Amino acid sequence: MSLDSLGWTPALALAFSDVLSQSSLSLVPGRVVRQARGLLSVQTAGRVLLARTAGRLLHHAPGAEALPAIGDWVALQLPAGEGEALLHAVLPRHSALVRREAGSERDGQLLAANLDVVFLVAGQDDDFNPRRLERALTLAWNSGAAPVVVLSKTDLLDDVEGRVQEVEALAPGVPVLALSAHTGDGVDALLAWLPAGKTGALLGSSGVGKSTLVNRLLGEERLATQAVREDDSRGRHTTTHRELFALPSGGLLIDGPGMREFGMWGEEEGVENAFADILALAAGCRFADCEHRSEPGCAVRAAVEEGALEAARLGSYEKLRREQAHHLRQTDPLVRKEYRRHMGSLIKSAREWGKTKRRGDS
Repeated sequence: MSLDSLGWTPALALAFSDVLSQSSLSLVPGRVVRQARGLLSVQTAGRVLLARTAGRLLHHAPGAEALPAIGDWVALQLPAGEGEALLHAVLPRHSALVRREAGSERDGQLLAANLDVVFLVAGQDDDFNPRRLERALTLAWNSGAAPVVVLSKTDLLDDVEGRVQEVEALAPGVPVLALSAHTGDGVDALLAWLPAGKTGALLGSSGVGKSTLVNRLLGEERLATQAVREDDSRGRHTTTHRELFALPSGGLLIDGPGMREFGMWGEEEGVENAFADILALAAGCRFADCEHRSEPGCAVRAAVEEGALEAARLGSYEKLRREQAHHLRQTDPLVRKEYRRHMGSLIKSAREWGKTKRRGDS
């Protein structure tokens, strides 16, 4: 494959020139096209190479999410023979899909880099979960790529249009595609989002049909698929690595293992975009700092009472806001400092109020 077919741009060429000017090594550009248990495969202009990250890059990376991953453009030193290439630099990313590392509050996990679109795949079976979709949307908005919801397995639905309308209400302003990889219906609408040289990634739980969809787009059975478990409707992890596929149409698509956790990562903008309908309602609240609980004149609570907004969606919004705020306090020193200053001020005020009250009682 040529670098151009992988999405190489003049901006990347300029960034690579900067890397060369600061290095005494002979380096070539390439893109990470496969990631499996720490092993990376990089496509250069001439061939695909196994590569490992140079110690200097490992040492100076500010966090795990800064290390090379699937979709990254990198500068690497070719091996002398048949050994591994050495990866010395990651070129600037124009987008990064990151979630909080499972079991950690401070570490992020980079799922894919340099995406133009994130396809949020939701299977239309018993495992369909609106709250999980809202979480995934928040991550997609924070990535810098365009989110698109993909309703897969629509051949299992009697009312496809009704489900599309339901999801459009959950994802204001986000395109919603309904398709069946099994029959091929609606697949062309997804391909329209991946013109030549553009990169997309599939994000969803196990069993939503991502591997079947990739096979349909490739026109061959490249990935293994398994049936969803009948006992709990959950899918099996048929994909154990992340891989970038070149589609016959010229677009590029990244697939990886299904996930059941979408831990918050990134700025507040992701939550705000995912719940734009609630923010629009909040503009009508009497108080600018309304918490949408018991304040008088709350337009958001009024919408819930009138049935215009689901209480479950408002609860999801409040939960994700709290989780996002906690994440920022854990990872952003300035936010953490301001939070401690604010809490200190509240404690001081409470103590002064207590002293005044005790003096009044005496």
